[in-house]
Amino acid sequence: MTRFNLLTGAAGIAFAACAAAPALAGEVRGTVVDSSETIALRAAQVEIEELGRQVSTERGGTFTFGEVPEGTYTITARYVGADAVSRQVTVPATGEVTVNFALGQSGTQILVIGQGASQASALSRKRAADGVSDVLTRDAIGQFPDQNVAESLRRLPGINVLNDQGEGRFVAVRGLDPNLNATSVNGVRIPSPEGDIRGVALDVVSSEIIESIEVKKSLTPDMDADTIGASIEINTTSAFDRKEDLYVVKLGGSYNELRDTLTPDLGADFAAKLTDNFGVSGGISFYNREFQTDNVEADDWTEDGGLIYSEEVQYRDYLVERERISATLGFDARVGSSTELYLRGVFSQFDDQEFRRRLTFGLGDANVSGSGLNPVFDDIRDPADPDDETVIEIERDAKDRFERQRIRTVTFGGESQWGGLKAEYALAWAKSSEFENGSVDPTVFLGEFDNTLTVGFDYADERVPAYNILSGADAFFDPSTYELDEVELTALSDAEDEEFSGRFDLGYEWFTSAGTFTVQGGAKIRLREKRFNGEIEFYERDDYTLADVLGEGPSNTLADLSPLPGLTEPTDFFRDNFASFELNAVDSALDSANEDYVAEEDIFAGYLLGRFETDDLLVIGGVRYERTDNRLSGFETALFEEGQDLPGGGVAADDTVIVTPVEFERDYEHWLPSLNIRYTPLPEFVMRFAGYRSLVRPNLEQLAPRFELDENREAVIGNPTLEPFEAWNLDASFEYYMSNNGAITAAFFYKDIDNYVTTLVLDSPGTIFGVDYEAGETFVNGPAAEIFGIELGFYQRLDFLPGFLDGLLVQANYTYTDASGLIAEGEVGDITAAPTFREIPLPATSENTFNVALGYDKGPVSLRLAGTYRDGFLDEVNADGPEFDRFTDSLFQLDFTARYRVTDNVQVYFDWININDAEFFAFNRLGGRQNLLQFERYNWTMKGGVRLTF
Repeated sequence: MTRFNLLTGAAGIAFAACAAAPALAGEVRGTVVDSSETIALRAAQVEIEELGRQVSTERGGTFTFGEVPEGTYTITARYVGADAVSRQVTVPATGEVTVNFALGQSGTQILVIGQGASQASALSRKRAADGVSDVLTRDAIGQFPDQNVAESLRRLPGINVLNDQGEGRFVAVRGLDPNLNATSVNGVRIPSPEGDIRGVALDVVSSEIIESIEVKKSLTPDMDADTIGASIEINTTSAFDRKEDLYVVKLGGSYNELRDTLTPDLGADFAAKLTDNFGVSGGISFYNREFQTDNVEADDWTEDGGLIYSEEVQYRDYLVERERISATLGFDARVGSSTELYLRGVFSQFDDQEFRRRLTFGLGDANVSGSGLNPVFDDIRDPADPDDETVIEIERDAKDRFERQRIRTVTFGGESQWGGLKAEYALAWAKSSEFENGSVDPTVFLGEFDNTLTVGFDYADERVPAYNILSGADAFFDPSTYELDEVELTALSDAEDEEFSGRFDLGYEWFTSAGTFTVQGGAKIRLREKRFNGEIEFYERDDYTLADVLGEGPSNTLADLSPLPGLTEPTDFFRDNFASFELNAVDSALDSANEDYVAEEDIFAGYLLGRFETDDLLVIGGVRYERTDNRLSGFETALFEEGQDLPGGGVAADDTVIVTPVEFERDYEHWLPSLNIRYTPLPEFVMRFAGYRSLVRPNLEQLAPRFELDENREAVIGNPTLEPFEAWNLDASFEYYMSNNGAITAAFFYKDIDNYVTTLVLDSPGTIFGVDYEAGETFVNGPAAEIFGIELGFYQRLDFLPGFLDGLLVQANYTYTDASGLIAEGEVGDITAAPTFREIPLPATSENTFNVALGYDKGPVSLRLAGTYRDGFLDEVNADGPEFDRFTDSLFQLDFTARYRVTDNVQVYFDWININDAEFFAFNRLGGRQNLLQFERYNWTMKGGVRLTF
């Protein structure tokens, strides 16, 4: 803490000295808007030609030049997609002068509405950025290209979006785990709603409430240092973004081909200036999507005598309803000529009602025969062997789960500028949660077959194996054969992640003939608490069979899953007859305490930077200091069966669960230097270089001092001594901006990561916390990981083509990533043994990704056909060896969007998502072939409706 105080104190002394310097000249202020005066143009470049001084417009299109010597000057404003405009201005010896610009073709809205407007805005912000970044923006009537933030980010270079049930959910940047990204809304870090990760599932946030998304791939000292992939910054609308008030209403619907259901897609947003110095903006969206997923999964693959087969095969059908409600409300105020204040809040709610029904073949204790791709399993026992336990287990179960995720943020802040002295400040609160209670997840019915059943499998289609009942079909298809195994009730699953933060930044600018020099420093505090509380209950009953709860038949189109429980019938039966079920107290107590934890993480940060800028050069260098304090609480949870010795003496008279609280505290600190250089030898050509050090703290769930021990005495052990990921990062980019709304970009990146966290499997008995275990797993820091690659982009409005073709646009980007790391090899004898490591491609890393969009945007018509491709990648590492690692197959998805403006105030729209029915396929490589682990198909979804603007 002493170092932190010294750093901020030194910065304060420097600023006090700087502030004493008097202003010696005049000031030039102004705004840049589009020619229709609809919106303010952010990131326009404004330059005083004679002095070589240049600034970029802020939010609201405003710009300021301080300490301009008396005289007459030419001031030029530039924006991608518009001709440069120059104005003559005479600056007095003291006081200020105002000069405003309107850019773009007179009488048109080409810079504000449509795909071309969004592209011009995004490229302008990219060009004006201090570091390496990519940007997505909406146009002046609130149009964003995709249904949620994750889907939108899929269009940017270096981005790989990980899907869930066919929707974009988590974002991997440059091949790194989503947990290595940081996400903020209006400058506030979003904590994760889920209990076991840091990564934020971005499908929670609707794109309808978003003004822009910026992916910052290099860091400066004034930014939080807790990212290695990228800092994903989401901004909502501001009334000061516009010159005209805006009111938008969207009325639409969504249809999924497999589910054959039409659901609502509604929204409204507004931005209005109540006075010249006070405005309010906000929006709300509601999207209900019902869809179906057909799924097949296999596990426990074995090779025996040349025959490769799975010991467990599952056929699943999912009927899912997802409902998103997102809202934002913001207030902006100008207080005098020196201060702007804002208050912004965001609320997002994501409800997920999932019905999953499943037919599971348990074949691990069956006899196996067959050849090639056709294994055959039977349950014939040897009558001469009384110990023969050959059996085929068939499970038929139903899951009825409702889960709610919420994200809430509130931030109050502002900035003040007095001549060369500038201050920025903010207080913020953010809370995310994931809540589930009362879900029956699942109800399992079990049929155990001996001397009855023979089943064959055909793996000719590696994605969808077919099964065939060769004998015992009557019993197999008879629902009364299947008796209740257990009901698992999620009485409570409550994850909360809450953070309070405050920051203060102060800087001072000097204006010299050589350029503008800025010294800036600041401090930030973040106080975070993440907790999880689970209450799981297991129930049993003897006289309950599948025949009691039959209902709607299976919907899976890949195989015959019948007979299955109905969708809600098992839940209704359980609740209606609750008194007749018996609680399994031991299993319930064990599972309820296993995952509970509380983790507090307080971060104290300070930084000092210098900034030097001329008309063609920007250099930002400095250092950031971050100190982290952790207070971690968890539980040792152990099951002792009847007759086993208890810790501290004595013998268990019955099955006994012992839960012991555990606490752990620690702190550590990091010094994090960085350097960013932007060089512009020509107005249309930008080169960048960045070098910086960053870190990502381990998942709080991994840090929690927990010890879970199940009935087989297999343990999962938290590791509160895990070190943070630490990385040295290098970036270089080259960007050429065309005069007619286009750009060609190329970037190189390299990352050297230490302390990569990996799972360590323990295959021998041991003792920890005084408790014996037979086997288990824990988390350790691996030695290193290394990532390098290139990103290429091409963006062009083809307005030089003749006739109607001048409305065409092309957007394309390609990323190559080589990412490798060392992880714990296989298994070790005990927790004190030193693991060996093997090299792997980092999980979630696609070597090649590309995005191509062909658009047409002219007059009332806007069309876009977009394709996204990614290579397959390593998904999960298996301790049994590389042949058992989980890989996902390559994926190509095609989407189409059409919009037509009937009048200036009425637009109809149509979206066709996943036109080509892109499928998900995961596999291992046992025996040199692709063996099914998971296959899903979703088919296409269509959305359509009308947008009304006022």
